[in-house]
Amino acid sequence: MSNKKRIIISVTNDITTDNRIRKVAQSLFNSGFEITIVGRKLKNSLSIDRPYKIKRFRLLFTKGALFYASYNFRLFLFLLFQKADIFLSNDLDTLLANYLASRIRNKPLVYDSHELFIEVPELVDRPKVQKIWLAIEKRILPKLKNAYTVCDSIADYYKKKYGVEMEVVRNIPICGETKFKNKKSEKNILIYQGALNKARGIETMISAMQFVENAELWIVGSGDIEQQLRQLLENLAIKDKVKFYGRIKPEDLTEITNQATLGFSLEQNIGLNYYYALPNKIFDYINAGVPVLCSNFPEMERIVKTYDIGETIEPSNEKELAKMINQILSDKTLLDKWKKNLQKAQKELCWQNEEKKLLKIFFSL
Repeated sequence: MSNKKRIIISVTNDITTDNRIRKVAQSLFNSGFEITIVGRKLKNSLSIDRPYKIKRFRLLFTKGALFYASYNFRLFLFLLFQKADIFLSNDLDTLLANYLASRIRNKPLVYDSHELFIEVPELVDRPKVQKIWLAIEKRILPKLKNAYTVCDSIADYYKKKYGVEMEVVRNIPICGETKFKNKKSEKNILIYQGALNKARGIETMISAMQFVENAELWIVGSGDIEQQLRQLLENLAIKDKVKFYGRIKPEDLTEITNQATLGFSLEQNIGLNYYYALPNKIFDYINAGVPVLCSNFPEMERIVKTYDIGETIEPSNEKELAKMINQILSDKTLLDKWKKNLQKAQKELCWQNEEKKLLKIFFSL
């Protein structure tokens, strides 16, 4: 019989493109834990081949209150009867089921807060729904003993609000995992990778391409506003300057990112979640040796300015964005300096450094 500690990791997405979940699970698996990840299965979900167990629920509802209720009910029943030693809940939308199961079974619960959930754009404009999630947060978070999050600003926020101590485990790529090929594109490639949701500045990026010469914008990802973005592209008649890649597996994404000249992370300040954000894509750009143009928000600006690997901008209109892009692309000396500095950033910003803090939490249990 195996004496490995069994960890059940739960998340509401379909797992395939969630790099943080993949890295956390792999680090725990490599350190001798038995891992099961629980997510959901959608019609367009990609296949998964991992060295640990995967369980994905097929649900009748795919969004809204009925989805979250049905998912948490299924998850609660699964956690209640599945063999496990530790539960790892990812974000507020899996926390209720994990908390109840951990209390009933007297099992340790670890919480990974990927973001300020109640401040996400989808909730900021829906006060009634936000109030429900806030009630869950207020009831459970102060009782958590083992928790971590993605950046200092969010950790400080929860410390001030609930007195809960959160370790910071940033979502940084695994150093040396990918061997990049030489870049071949003659054009300047501008890239946005991530979810296609509102307030991420993607509309401004597309509109700015009207005024940017000798460059192509690659949009990698899928999401709620994808059709609106495609329609915007059609209306502006610049289809030859923007390319949609759709959802890409993490192992394929790195080769696409590596071809870029400049990477975008232009979130808009419509809530503390985006204002305090330290998006995964910034570290993906760094890992691929791609300079960054991002919003001038605290966490993003700290990384870009500390390592001098790009520029920050106050998210604004497309003409101002295009002006900055053109200035950057025309300054080869500046780009070369950033690329040189990226080499230092790559050595320091490694998942291998972050996972030490992660493993310390789980071994302490």
